[in-house]
Amino acid sequence: MSDAHVIPLDEMIVCPQCDATYQLQRPKHGERATCLRCGTVLITPRRKAGLQIIAVSLAVAILIVAASVTPFLTIQAAGTRNSVSILDAALAFDHGALIALALMTAALILFVPLARVLLAIYVLVPIVMDRPAARGAVQAFRLSEALRPWSMAEIFAIGCAVALVKVSDLADVAFGPAFWMFAVLVLLAVVQDNYLCRWSVWHSLDNTRKS
Repeated sequence: MSDAHVIPLDEMIVCPQCDATYQLQRPKHGERATCLRCGTVLITPRRKAGLQIIAVSLAVAILIVAASVTPFLTIQAAGTRNSVSILDAALAFDHGALIALALMTAALILFVPLARVLLAIYVLVPIVMDRPAARGAVQAFRLSEALRPWSMAEIFAIGCAVALVKVSDLADVAFGPAFWMFAVLVLLAVVQDNYLCRWSVWHSLDNTRKS
């Protein structure tokens, strides 16, 4: 192949799902570029998306902290009433291998989602303010993306729904404020993931490093 047909690497984009390679053509605002092979969205530029994602991330962080310490459920059975938060449930196991399991569960439903939104804020704030990238921003965003499969807040919500169906036959169950906070933060986390254009973030970080 002659040099005339060689496409520079910075003018190419690779699908993260199926590894299909395309020549980069950035779509206009409101449009999106998708992989022809598997349909994965590759680029979704939006006006003021960074500021909106920061706002959503701050809301998610606040909701995670609040939902972890306020009552999640109130259960009443046989004249006994008990309210429990997510952290209370995780720390209730205090012996043997159950401690590791409880800490892992708390990490997957609370600490990993919190770490992801904090990393997103750390990376995006300088970009939105047209300032040089924060120290270690590339590594921070890479870590945020690596944690994405381990952020299982929505899996926890589904599991709670299934468990509540079974428990409701045995006791009176009332939802605490943390339950509704958790429902909202799950929706916001999904919105954040779907709204974030990862190519745009990497592109901004790359331009900052070159400048």
